[in-house]
Amino acid sequence: MKLLFSAGTLELCTAPGENIPECIGGIFKADPRSGTLRARACDYAETVMTLRMNRVPFTDEVQDLANDFPWDLKETIIPRPHQKKALDLWLEAGGRGIAALPTGSGKTILAVMAIAEIKRPVIILVPTIDLLSQWAATLERFFSVSVGMLGGGTHRIGQITVSTYDSAVLNMEFIGNRFGLLIADECHHLPGPETRFGASMCTAPYRLGLSATPELPEDRSRVMNDLLGGIICRVNIDELEGKVLSPYEVKHWEIPLDPEEHDAYCRSRTVYLEFLRRNRIDFSTESGWSRFLGLAGRSTEGREAFRAFLEQRRLARGGEAKIRALWEILRRHAGERIIIFTADNSAAYELGRRFALPVMTHLTKAQERKVFLDEFRKGNFPVLITNRVLNEGVDVPAAAVGVVLAGTGSVREHVQRLGRVLRAAPGKAQAVLYELVSAGTSEESVSTRRRLHRAYSR
Repeated sequence: MKLLFSAGTLELCTAPGENIPECIGGIFKADPRSGTLRARACDYAETVMTLRMNRVPFTDEVQDLANDFPWDLKETIIPRPHQKKALDLWLEAGGRGIAALPTGSGKTILAVMAIAEIKRPVIILVPTIDLLSQWAATLERFFSVSVGMLGGGTHRIGQITVSTYDSAVLNMEFIGNRFGLLIADECHHLPGPETRFGASMCTAPYRLGLSATPELPEDRSRVMNDLLGGIICRVNIDELEGKVLSPYEVKHWEIPLDPEEHDAYCRSRTVYLEFLRRNRIDFSTESGWSRFLGLAGRSTEGREAFRAFLEQRRLARGGEAKIRALWEILRRHAGERIIIFTADNSAAYELGRRFALPVMTHLTKAQERKVFLDEFRKGNFPVLITNRVLNEGVDVPAAAVGVVLAGTGSVREHVQRLGRVLRAAPGKAQAVLYELVSAGTSEESVSTRRRLHRAYSR
């Protein structure tokens, strides 16, 4: 009986008349195309351990690991207590699991420690091109190797390889047996319908997930636990405040709309809500939003309701009173590094034109983005406006002030935005996050939902 890696799966080849061992009957399924038995590549460790425990003879030809790599670190790492705790708990769990650590607490260093401990070829999955470059630079600092990269126009496989999630999905069926360790950064992205294949087609027995916000709906949480293991360590922002992270203050600022805008908001909101009531549209159900969009496109009344929805949302998210409050904040914190978060690209670019400030969105080219971030760190661009591209994965320790002009009701997004200003930096005494909310509008309930996190409970 022979165990092989084939096109991102495990293939079990048996001799004619040989039955599949009962102990792995729940893992492998018959593949009529090849006449063999097949399982997910990520089930490799479980398969091997089960066969060995049941003393079933087999030939293992799955992994193709190179062993001629110097895994000693070029720089000595003295781990912080929370990093040592996370590594110890991960090793106790058999080298599988998720470390839930706040932004700025040294998740990358924890990964370096794990790589040095396991001493096997590793692939690190990241969600963005920015993170691809950041991880490669950090890994080359600690290991004597040119780090492989998949993504952003680069296709180079090494003993240590960093890949975007998208590139891993495209390539893992060919290279999934070349790694002994898989690390998923911002691992809450992993359970997506497509991105999960980047981990399921990899045979790496050792797996480490990293995220400041690993909480997911139950179905996706099951996928993440299956592919990485459960949460083995959780450290909260307030536990590291003033030690590893900057002391911080959150200022919730409710601002009434100007009278004219308030009247316009009420008119639009009435049109929108009456349409929902007449058509019995319930947004608490999964089909609520899609049903609203469907009905909105079928009649003049529906199109009017959709325009009213957009107008009341625009007024709540960016009324003139909010803009004046933002200007007051910019003046109060003149000279400090400030990131302004909006809810959409159009609002970000409108603010950029109004205040003559640089804007970063997903439309910003990679080279321009790098220039903006470099100038921000130097202080030549003291303010950056963004929609969501700075929510996670970008190292901006210089940022001391964040302003949430508008956003979704997502707890994850709100915690990520707080995380942008928490990284400690020389001369940074305290971080401040302002949340501007239009009083008397739907933004109040949105704000309440997104602040349901321990970081905002004090």
